[in-house]
Amino acid sequence: MEEKRISVLSVLVENRENAPKLNAYLSDFGDYIVGRMGIPYREKGISVVCVVLDAPASVVNSLTGKIGQLDGVSAKTLFSKI
Repeated sequence: MEEKRISVLSVLVENRENAPKLNAYLSDFGDYIVGRMGIPYREKGISVVCVVLDAPASVVNSLTGKIGQLDGVSAKTLFSKI
């Protein structure tokens, strides 16, 4: 079994039409989510989402990849060493 690690997934949403799909992906991976914070930056027309996960790297990479394929949505992940 792959070792779980703490990671932070940062998401920028420029196309709000894909927000429901983003939320569906996050819900699908909900068992791994420690916490989530969303910040709408209305003046710039963008939303910033920060998600903390405790999951195997393959699970985090799968989620990051799915989110990154959404039009107008970008995602990057930072992994801890533990």
